[in-house]
Amino acid sequence: MGSASLSHSNPGPHERAHPRTVMQGRRRRKVWGLEARPPPSKIKTHTNCPASAVDTQGTYPWTPTLTSFFCRISHEDWSCSLIVASLVGAFGSSFLYGYNLSVVNAPTPYIKAFYNESWERRHGHPIDSDTLTLLWSVTVSIFAIGGLVGTFLVKVIGKFLGRKNTLLVNNGFGIFAALLMACSLPAGALEMLIVGRFIMGVDGGIALSALPMYLSEISPKEMRGSLGQVTAIFICIGVFAGQLLGLPELLGKESTWPYLFGVIVIPALVQLVSLPFLPKSPHYLLLEKHDQEGAEKAFRTFLGKEDVSREMQEVLAESRVQRNIRLVSVLELLRSPFVRWQLITAVISMACYQLSGLNAIWFYTNSIFGKAGITPEKIPYITLSTGGIETLAAVFSGLVIERMGRRPLLIGGFGLMALFFGILTITLMLQDHVPWIPYLSILCILAIIAAFCSGPGGIPFILTSEFFQQAQRPAAFTVVGTVNWLSNFTIGLLFPFIQQSLDTYCFLVFAAICFAGALYLYFVLPETKNRTHAEISQAFAKRNKAYPPEGKTDSAVTDDKMNIQLEPDSSSALEN
Repeated sequence: MGSASLSHSNPGPHERAHPRTVMQGRRRRKVWGLEARPPPSKIKTHTNCPASAVDTQGTYPWTPTLTSFFCRISHEDWSCSLIVASLVGAFGSSFLYGYNLSVVNAPTPYIKAFYNESWERRHGHPIDSDTLTLLWSVTVSIFAIGGLVGTFLVKVIGKFLGRKNTLLVNNGFGIFAALLMACSLPAGALEMLIVGRFIMGVDGGIALSALPMYLSEISPKEMRGSLGQVTAIFICIGVFAGQLLGLPELLGKESTWPYLFGVIVIPALVQLVSLPFLPKSPHYLLLEKHDQEGAEKAFRTFLGKEDVSREMQEVLAESRVQRNIRLVSVLELLRSPFVRWQLITAVISMACYQLSGLNAIWFYTNSIFGKAGITPEKIPYITLSTGGIETLAAVFSGLVIERMGRRPLLIGGFGLMALFFGILTITLMLQDHVPWIPYLSILCILAIIAAFCSGPGGIPFILTSEFFQQAQRPAAFTVVGTVNWLSNFTIGLLFPFIQQSLDTYCFLVFAAICFAGALYLYFVLPETKNRTHAEISQAFAKRNKAYPPEGKTDSAVTDDKMNIQLEPDSSSALEN
């Protein structure tokens, strides 16, 4: 009777109802009990947090504001090293990817004039329009070909150097590419600009595979989403920086456009001098280098606490499963029945990420706004607003992803993009009949960008890290990265012809792709928020019709509220 009366009593002021899962035969059920909560005076808060950020029960109520966000991440033991690693890593990696997406837009007429002058100096006659169009298309699209090459290099470089050192070596590609492109005008060699774009693509291909793996492996599962969105946030900041520096008042002039490519050196150098002072990935140290002491030290540095037993136990559980297992090849990954639907889902989400039509807007914003009736003098400033909207939407996604989860943000983002692409098609058809319609077209474009960056712009990279275990992750990023860059190349090369053939109906193609992607993800994608790799694999097991062997091994560490100590034989397991 005593226990029964306790379970139905009202919680005290410093107690809260807490669910725990128990087993009844083969079924699970939730039992609610009371978990003691320390009084507000005993709860550790950040010294800069205002009193309004903490409620009467000593918790941080969720509100999508920067103040509550930083108070909350401090409460969740985000260490300075973890924040610095994510910021520095993204600044020298995904920032440069976003910057190179938009930087070629503003100096387009000056680069074409440079191509014409170089051609006439060599051949004695001006370049014909078809050849000039081909050279420009190659200049834009070869960035994606370089990215594809970089994707294949990640597995080779990462196997010997690890995630952090791969990012450091990658800065060499960025610096070399920047020097080539910046010196192309003084040297009078258009080939230097094209080759520089290719090498910059290699840098982007390596960065977009190595950076998400590094961020995923240095963060606990409760923070994977927020930290993973740093990649998307810095892509958007890079796009905005390329648009801002491309204004005529800054570097978007005929005499200064080579400096737009020269500034690429700065983020690469910042990462090159900062990242060596941070630890390597603890997962890499433990699972691939078998350095338990180094992994524990890395966890303590990144998490800012001494007791890292739970994190070590989770990695050790994965280590016992992967004992004597080498890195999985791409072919082995494609043949594995345990990850078949994980791989299909990652590929489809990444293909929709690139084929959703946003890269077409990034590459050809001037022509799109011109079609919308904007005068050429105003186009650079309207284009700048797209970068601002991208950044704000990406930051919003980072604030709410651990509350809302990956699934609603991804499905909702693609669904809203399909809706606004349809509305944009209608407004482009009517823009010659009603004077205010062009401005509605601009609002549709901004809404498409906001919908993209709130979910589809970064979550596919997070899902690829969460779907696969350590031995499979490099091969998975190779497959998904290949799809990413091939789709990027395809849309950059074909969009002008699609626009020419379909005119105002061209965006219906992207609406169909977004709708199909949202529909697939609605029926297939499980929620991965705060779930271990074993739990995610179990969610896909029924669809795969194959149950992963690690299901039982990892089950002991799925409850992140249990205080787990390292097993005595954990070191011997690593030695074996």
